[in-house]
Amino acid sequence: MTEVEQHNLLKNRFRGYFPVVIDVETAGFNAKTDALLEICAVTLAMDEQGNLKPATTIHFHVTPFEGANIEKEALEFNGIRDPFSPLRGAVTEDVALKEIFKLVRKEQKQHDCQRAIMVAHNAHFDHSFVMEAAARTKLKRIPFHPFCTFDTAAISGLALGQTVLAKACKTAGMDFDGKEAHSALYDTEKTAELFCRIVNKWKNLGGWPVMPEPENDTNNN
Repeated sequence: MTEVEQHNLLKNRFRGYFPVVIDVETAGFNAKTDALLEICAVTLAMDEQGNLKPATTIHFHVTPFEGANIEKEALEFNGIRDPFSPLRGAVTEDVALKEIFKLVRKEQKQHDCQRAIMVAHNAHFDHSFVMEAAARTKLKRIPFHPFCTFDTAAISGLALGQTVLAKACKTAGMDFDGKEAHSALYDTEKTAELFCRIVNKWKNLGGWPVMPEPENDTNNN
């Protein structure tokens, strides 16, 4: 395998990490007390030219855990009128996370990556809810790094001068429907597309693979 082909392997792009885009919708801001209501994950892959692209999408509506706090303002924000409605087709936290973790581990292995890393917009928020739900349901073998994340809000601020998801997407030349926003499925798919666009543009501008800076020729000084 040539050096270029080696650089175009996903396992070599992020120091062995397997990036997975996550978005959650919740009933508040406190991961310890407030309900997780919706979660979506989009795995990523790399083509032969070394361009990052979305791969597999998995999405669940989630039943509030027993005793969960539910803030009215949060429901108004994300448009979930009744988190207990059977029409939502919701599953328990452990079912949703088990299926997502199973998919992540499978594709992480396929790409020969060492560990998954969460990609999210304002990633600390999503990461905290996933980790708290995993602890609450006593799930083992969590594929994600316990504290490291790729935050597309920060990355977009650097690359596009925007930190709000909708504005960053539009600045990147993407369509963004405000009426669809705050759905975990829609926001995850848009975040995945945005992350891929920024990573691929960096490569196309010559930022990847990293080339060493030329040494100063002291003999000419």
